[in-house]
Amino acid sequence: MRLLAAVAVLVFAATSAFADAPEVGDKAPEFKLQGSDGEEYALSDFAGKKMVVLAWFPKAFTRGCTAECKNMKENGEAIKAYDVAYFTASVDDAKTNAEFAKSLSLDFPILSDPSKEVDAAYGVVHEGRPVPERWTYYIGPDGMVKAVDKQVNTKDAANEIATQLELLGVEKK
Repeated sequence: MRLLAAVAVLVFAATSAFADAPEVGDKAPEFKLQGSDGEEYALSDFAGKKMVVLAWFPKAFTRGCTAECKNMKENGEAIKAYDVAYFTASVDDAKTNAEFAKSLSLDFPILSDPSKEVDAAYGVVHEGRPVPERWTYYIGPDGMVKAVDKQVNTKDAANEIATQLELLGVEKK
């Protein structure tokens, strides 16, 4: 009986950790973060203009994050066919993300949130998880969450993003 109670507590804790994560139809939390290119980006910069794709990853210079970012660069034409702004994001500081982006010759910015405030607002950093979940948010020009991918394949991230943009009916350039 104790084991069953312990399992129930763990299941409740795991599901409540995601309770604050924005879901489809919710207003996306505002952000204003420094990019690896030295520019500052805010969600409000794109309001009424274009969809924003925000792909959170756990940590720069790690195997999975390197694979995801390399895939997004090497197959970026699939994403660039759509009229969107797209970013990866992590809790690494701006200097680390700039070095990581340079090491991979990335052609898109990595956003830095070392305070973890924005990460927490998106639910990707939560109790028991000091680095972000590998989740991708699709935010419409109206500021509403249109889709959330919580099953990102690091080796096919660009095509997954392009497929989701197609499904959402995002205009091509």
